[in-house]
Amino acid sequence: MGRVLIIGAGGVGTVVAHKVAQNPDVFTDVMIASRTKSKCDNVVKAIGNPNIKTAQVDADNVDELVNLFNEFKPDIVINVALPYQDLTIMDACLKTGVNYLDTANYEPKDVAHFEYSWQWAYKKRFEDAGLTAILGCGFDPGVSGIFTAYAAKHHFDEIQYLDIVDCNAGNHHKAFATNFNPEINIREITQNGRYYENGQWVTTQPLEIHKSLTYPNIGPKDSYLLYHEELESLVKNYPTIKRARFWMTFGQEYLTHLRVIQNIGMARIDEVDYNGVKIVPLQFLKAVLPNPQDLGENYDGETSIGCRIRGLKDGKEHTYYVYNNCSHHAAYLETGMQGVSYTTGVPAMIGAMMFLKGLWKKPGVFNVEEFDPDPFMEQLNKQGLPWHEVFDGDLEL
Repeated sequence: MGRVLIIGAGGVGTVVAHKVAQNPDVFTDVMIASRTKSKCDNVVKAIGNPNIKTAQVDADNVDELVNLFNEFKPDIVINVALPYQDLTIMDACLKTGVNYLDTANYEPKDVAHFEYSWQWAYKKRFEDAGLTAILGCGFDPGVSGIFTAYAAKHHFDEIQYLDIVDCNAGNHHKAFATNFNPEINIREITQNGRYYENGQWVTTQPLEIHKSLTYPNIGPKDSYLLYHEELESLVKNYPTIKRARFWMTFGQEYLTHLRVIQNIGMARIDEVDYNGVKIVPLQFLKAVLPNPQDLGENYDGETSIGCRIRGLKDGKEHTYYVYNNCSHHAAYLETGMQGVSYTTGVPAMIGAMMFLKGLWKKPGVFNVEEFDPDPFMEQLNKQGLPWHEVFDGDLEL
């Protein structure tokens, strides 16, 4: 049915490749490309499908991307490289007539700033080219937006309060490690919090607001208010929302390590001079921390991510909680990666599937909640991320 090019061979890219290979009726020709070709070759070896092609590409270099796209001629690119590279890949797509999908919004290297404006600015260019760009098709962002769209379509006339809740109750048995790229992870967590209320954004100190929330099959966990990019698109696409927030769980040991990393300057993203060499402390820290790709083997426990929604249906107030729980060990047995990579990679594959089936296909730049959620929700149940619903329960928020 379609040719797909996966850019990125980290934990998420590995999961995407595994899931694409499991659906050969949709993905007829597959290539994995990365800065390091041997990483792509290792993924193909783990999958055991020699028909998957591999290539070396610098995703910061538009000309290299254009040459690769012209050579392989993909119908769609799944971008699971770094968020810094979203715009160069989108530029290459426009130059070569290729459709686009990613899992995280663009952010510049020199400032930790999360905003869709850079990518939304490409809307007319993709429209004029007759190409589709699907933004933020991981879990959060991604499934969190699709859950919201599903709730709006089937259970509410008016969504008023939205809380996205993300719990990782797994244990990787390391003193300190991040579940995805340490550089991106630490940049995200150490920023000011932000939430939407009554038509404006409210800024908080990093991790200032927290409370205990109870997660299905897990129990109560300390949950901290962060800013997360899908809030920006969801309040735009659902203007009835009065308040939208994002919560994530952290253990005290993790937060202690994070505080020390900040206090000693290792979270800095500006260059420092070390023996005549310019280095970025956070990039150096990334080099010495455990690789998120290597955490899966001894990872136990599970994640629980969902949306807690309050709003009106037929004039009456109702609550709705839709969520998925994902076992780290089950994810590892299937793909060799832990649950955080799995919950991001599976939705990226499904989004590309939606495009290739013609279900999510229209010219322009779109966030996932702007498409029909139903076929995507159906595939979540089939592809390893089954979801559950609680009607009129206590949202705790």
